[in-house]
Amino acid sequence: MDQTNLIVLESAVAQEMREANETRAAFCRFLASLYLYELTDEQIEAFAHIEVAGDGTLIDEGLRTIKEYLRHRHGGTRQELAVDYARVFLGAGSYDRILAPPYESVFTSEERILMQDARDGAVTYYRRAGLDLPADNTTPEDHLGFELQFAAALADNANEALAADDGETFAEVVSLARSFFVHHQQNWLPALCEAIDEFAETDFYRGVAQMTRGYVESESSFFDEVASVLSLGDEVDEILPAWDVADEGAPVVTEGTVA
Repeated sequence: MDQTNLIVLESAVAQEMREANETRAAFCRFLASLYLYELTDEQIEAFAHIEVAGDGTLIDEGLRTIKEYLRHRHGGTRQELAVDYARVFLGAGSYDRILAPPYESVFTSEERILMQDARDGAVTYYRRAGLDLPADNTTPEDHLGFELQFAAALADNANEALAADDGETFAEVVSLARSFFVHHQQNWLPALCEAIDEFAETDFYRGVAQMTRGYVESESSFFDEVASVLSLGDEVDEILPAWDVADEGAPVVTEGTVA
């Protein structure tokens, strides 16, 4: 993006993009926490009193479902939700499979198992952005929680570029975020949501699935708008691991972390 385009962006939509990125980053981290961790009593109470926007979006519908479920909460609600979380996402009580594993590899590989091409692809994006997971991490890197944290980090980076009037970096970050969304989230999250709907025993996690559908919907609209503003075109190239491309330009690992 040249300086002229940056001036146009600043005068027309930069503030709107800053606010959108702040909202996106906060929601990504919020949604990531629901897939990474069981709920605490404090979080359950916060959910029970959360304000619903009433805008008719899928995110709004998901929050309404959650609030209605929690309207009937009782002393055993936290345990009930913990059991459902463990059963659906961790495979507790299932002898042959995890019912709705929040890992991209499971939904995109023919074998439907962990640590496949999607994992390598996700790591390639993380490292292209100068990020990585902690050295002691033992969870596959294509866990949805990590992917959402990465999307949040890119939204933060985009706003840093805007604040610095760095149009070139802003365009690069947005292009990377758009590519990651298309090739590592939009491609499998609808199937994950269907699995959650099928196997979850509480409306709380069905509400989480609906919010996740809303995330896909809102991110798609956001990137369509930004692509139009930046004239990025309709094609969204995928960034592949070094061993999957002809050149040897492997991304550099840095000290950053996704979260």
